[in-house]
Amino acid sequence: MRLHEADDGALARVRVPGGILSVPQAEALAAAARRFGDGDLHLTSRGNVQLRALEAGCGGELAGLLGAAGLLPSHLHERVRNVVASPLAGLDGRGHGDVRPWLRTLDGMLCGSESAHALSGRFLFALDDGRGDMTDLGADVTLTAGGEGTAWLRAGPGHAPAVQVPSSAAPLAALLTAEAFLQTPAARAGQAWRIGELPDGIDELTDTVLRRLDGSGVAATTSPEPPGPRTSGPPPPGAVHGPHGDAALSVLAPMGRIEAAQWDTLVSVAARTGHRELRLTPWRGLVLPGVPADAAAEHLRVLASAGLITDPASHLSGVGSCIGRPGCAKSLADVRSDAAALTGPGRLPVHWSGCERRCGHPRGDRVEVVAVPEGYRVSVDLDGRTRSATTTGRAAVAAHVAAARTSSPEDRTP
Repeated sequence: MRLHEADDGALARVRVPGGILSVPQAEALAAAARRFGDGDLHLTSRGNVQLRALEAGCGGELAGLLGAAGLLPSHLHERVRNVVASPLAGLDGRGHGDVRPWLRTLDGMLCGSESAHALSGRFLFALDDGRGDMTDLGADVTLTAGGEGTAWLRAGPGHAPAVQVPSSAAPLAALLTAEAFLQTPAARAGQAWRIGELPDGIDELTDTVLRRLDGSGVAATTSPEPPGPRTSGPPPPGAVHGPHGDAALSVLAPMGRIEAAQWDTLVSVAARTGHRELRLTPWRGLVLPGVPADAAAEHLRVLASAGLITDPASHLSGVGSCIGRPGCAKSLADVRSDAAALTGPGRLPVHWSGCERRCGHPRGDRVEVVAVPEGYRVSVDLDGRTRSATTTGRAAVAAHVAAARTSSPEDRTP
């Protein structure tokens, strides 16, 4: 609803809660990209889509096209519909089932809340099916399925006490947490846009949430940390087989960008699956569910032929970048081209940034490559700390990135 100006034209960010797109919605996005922009779809680290190089003054027509496809259910709340979800939920037999009922309910509650529209566009909800893949995304509100009809709510990105609620009340608990945050003095004064920015921590916020849940008739208890595994990172590219003879196809977008013809191929494959949907992931990838297991290999071959990443051994698997030059005036380099040409295979994900803002950089263990006036700064981030950093000229950056990607857990700083 609000276009942003960039060097390559206007930019629109389309929120896709949970990353779930129906085939008609995916077709509408393609039509919008071709009609108003560069024809490509740019995936974000929140499972959303950016449309770039848009024509000046196209906002009204763009909103009409997206609204007709069900992608703008509320003009007032559009910027706060930031929800990520476990992309393999309900598909591979792991976790505690499908989180889409949570997703639909929470999105509806957000759009119906009289106060939630005041949340920052940076505020993030995460829905975890219990496998732990949402743990390291730094969400403001994380819901984790606990099994046996329970759910855990954690406010903030750290290790705050978790609140256990009935699974049926999980979306309400998430909304009450967001609304309680908006009533904190720091949020009301514009000093905190996200829960992790509260100057006095979140103990008082948690107490407020418990009182509001009790007032809504929801039984809740607290625990130091919700039980369950922690699975860091995206599903690997390839076929993910489910327990009922079907499979999901996991693919990555090279540099987070999907060209128009590649998107058409993805939509064509999705249209032939049982679910007829695409799931965008927070790792700039997609999952196509509902593929017959015996057809998975052929579909992957078609997607690979289109230029999408379907093999975890690809040197571009786990490699991302900001838009860089010429799309961004602040960028010091054409980082997309350099990332594709100068990154070899390795264990750690790597993100290339054209300036110190590091737009779209992932969380978790990673290699950061940041353009600086002298060339590039290559650093290794493990457990939230920078273990090492080296500044080098462009001619030597490939060797430094290759060495950094081989860093192992034993290299972590105590």
